[in-house]
Amino acid sequence: MKAVVSLNSGSSSIKFSLFVLEGDGALQLSAGGKIEKIGIAPTMIVRSVEGGVLLERDWQDGAALTHADLLAHLFAWAADHPLKGREIIAIGHRVVHGGTEFAAPRLIDAALLDKLEALCPLAPLHQPHNLAAIRAIAALRPNLPQVACFDTAFHHDKPEIASRFAIPRALHDQGIRRYGFHGLSYEYIARRLAQIDPVLAGARVIAAHLGNGASLCAMQAGKSIDTTMGFTALDGLMMGTRCGSIDPGVVLHLQTQLGMSPAEIEDLFYKKSGLLGVSGISSDMRTLAASKAPEATEAIDLFAWRVAREIAALAASLGGIDGLIFTAGIGENDADIRSNICRRLAWFGVQIDELANAGNGPRISMPDSPVAVLVIPTDEERMIAHHSLNVIGTGV
Repeated sequence: MKAVVSLNSGSSSIKFSLFVLEGDGALQLSAGGKIEKIGIAPTMIVRSVEGGVLLERDWQDGAALTHADLLAHLFAWAADHPLKGREIIAIGHRVVHGGTEFAAPRLIDAALLDKLEALCPLAPLHQPHNLAAIRAIAALRPNLPQVACFDTAFHHDKPEIASRFAIPRALHDQGIRRYGFHGLSYEYIARRLAQIDPVLAGARVIAAHLGNGASLCAMQAGKSIDTTMGFTALDGLMMGTRCGSIDPGVVLHLQTQLGMSPAEIEDLFYKKSGLLGVSGISSDMRTLAASKAPEATEAIDLFAWRVAREIAALAASLGGIDGLIFTAGIGENDADIRSNICRRLAWFGVQIDELANAGNGPRISMPDSPVAVLVIPTDEERMIAHHSLNVIGTGV
């Protein structure tokens, strides 16, 4: 039986899913898991599609183990377990930044890797680790096709005006522009919405990908029109540890008045701000919700306020709004945050059904709400698998 692996490699973690290709061409999730705490004390867990633990291992003294070392352990184990009797025909990777050139998934070769390496300064927390996993697998299985699936690609054809900063044209032409991210998630949501509600899918919809990284996307008939993230994944909404949009004058002040270096500012904005920075407690929304500290409440309210504010702004890009979709970790699982956001949009025509919001969805708005509100779980891994099979010519 043929299989494809979807892989999402970060700085300290690797998430992976194994899909098998059924006789009718459908993709069936078979197993998945993650490697965490890379560089500290790595742990690995693999679960079957039913949720059973297939492998659980840790390396308490494994701080020196690299992405390549840990992927080698995974491949060695998989050869005799879930992959036994299955042929991996491709590995698809989430690659955060595709720049101006890459608007569709691509088969990876040395020339492509060089071009993607040049984009690392635009996604310093993600791109280097995406590419490290690609190189590691190329060393382990040099003849195995690997496919790059770009998080920026979904936004590539948005209106030109939505890609511009108000800076000299020469800088825009050099690539300093608004790209947008979380594209694999939004692409999946657009496809899934077309199955759930084809009429709404053809209308004006704002999707809210709310997790440790968070953004919004305004879609018209399933196509990206505008989005909150811009040149980097630092822009837009407040996130777990990222500040989101900020006055450029703050950057100048930190440099000229407080004497901070570019590296220190980068660390501050990417790793010490957002929910963590405002609360001083945690970047995890669940931890903040359980806290009685006023700083935790303020962080939650600021998050909801920023999301509602940006939803209203994106509605202007669409010329109105017919639907609002919540997805990703917070968006899918935190009914209180959804309620907090929707209450701030009541003037806007959002009428949430609190009983439905506390349930399983997908529709959580009142029947007569002018704006339909849905909760749709995202599946970036399935989107990656789909693209990978298409690229190597076994599309489904």
